Amino acid sequence: MALNKTELVAKIAAETGQSQAAVSNVIDGLFAAVSETVASGEKVSIPGWISFETATTAARTGRNPRTGETIEIPAGKRVKVSVGSKLKAAVK
Repeated sequence: MALNKTELVAKIAAETGQSQAAVSNVIDGLFAAVSETVASGEKVSIPGWISFETATTAARTGRNPRTGETIEIPAGKRVKVSVGSKLKAAVK
């Protein structure tokens, strides 16, 4: 079972006593700030929990799985997400 945004907002609102609208605005603001910061090449880190940063990928040769044809994959960027020690410990 997955926790979607609506359920997450309701859970946080219940735990904090804040309205769901206020919690939803904070979550939207969090993701907007993370997106903007990571897109600009900076790292976002919440120590012990999670960090987000950009990573560059080199150009490489790949293969089209449908046709078997060799293709060139251009260099690019991706988002690297790292899990912190507190989150790892919570999962155990």
